[in-house]
Amino acid sequence: MDFSLSLPIRYDDCDPYGHVNHASYLRYMLEAAFAASAAVGYPMQRYWEMNRAWFVRDTEIAYLAPLRYGDTVAIRTWVLDFRRVRSRRGYELRRADDGTVVAEGSTDWVFIDRESRRPASVPGDMVAAFLPDGPRPDVPPREPFPEPPPPPPGLFRQMRRVSWSDLDPAGHVNNARYLNYLEDCAIGDARGRGWTMKRMLEEGGFAIVARRYRIEYLAPAYLDEELELATWISDVRRASAVRHFSVRRVTDGALLARARALWAWVDPESGRPVRIPEAFIADFAENIV
Repeated sequence: MDFSLSLPIRYDDCDPYGHVNHASYLRYMLEAAFAASAAVGYPMQRYWEMNRAWFVRDTEIAYLAPLRYGDTVAIRTWVLDFRRVRSRRGYELRRADDGTVVAEGSTDWVFIDRESRRPASVPGDMVAAFLPDGPRPDVPPREPFPEPPPPPPGLFRQMRRVSWSDLDPAGHVNNARYLNYLEDCAIGDARGRGWTMKRMLEEGGFAIVARRYRIEYLAPAYLDEELELATWISDVRRASAVRHFSVRRVTDGALLARARALWAWVDPESGRPVRIPEAFIADFAENIV
């Protein structure tokens, strides 16, 4: 059963380029998923009464066109499948006024017992509510998270302490907030190598934007925990490169999340690809596999 939701783009959804921030798309997807659940009889309050919750295990999104302040985004979402303790949901996001597809994504959710925080079996009546016509045909298989190449000697690390504003009603860092963490880490890496956003725009004549993100969430992070974020680069091409990320808890070294991002170098006015400057590649050489 498909479900649709339209949301106005808020001013604080946007980044300094004037586009909707990458993390905001994940928040739109979450809002659509929660609304779709409520529409088939499972609002948030019912999950609380069941002592259950859905936690994101893996999410992927491809960015196809920008959204800006004043736009309205129309989100279509549907359940792809159920497993014993998991369910995948697909998403298509369009600019409402002209129907342009701006992003496509999917999220793999795990059904959790709120007290034990362990996976719980999805009830049969819930499966029937979300898939009243039975399993969908031709559902693509789950693809394992791609293993990253080993980090280079110039691995960039950044420390971050979880703040109150990072948490959601489940009491842990919201899954979309991790994307903010990752982008701050990448910006810190670039700044440390002499490439501020101002230099990129004024001297280099380019902006760096994400074309795709894949994030795997392995364990939650809680208030006041100190995290170590790390990032490195691979697969450098004429106008694109892949950035890898890891997020670890400092106290025990536990891997909480990892991510892979396809970044593109573009002209900030036209959005067309531009060649990565040789000086940029040289300054990042020790961070590139």
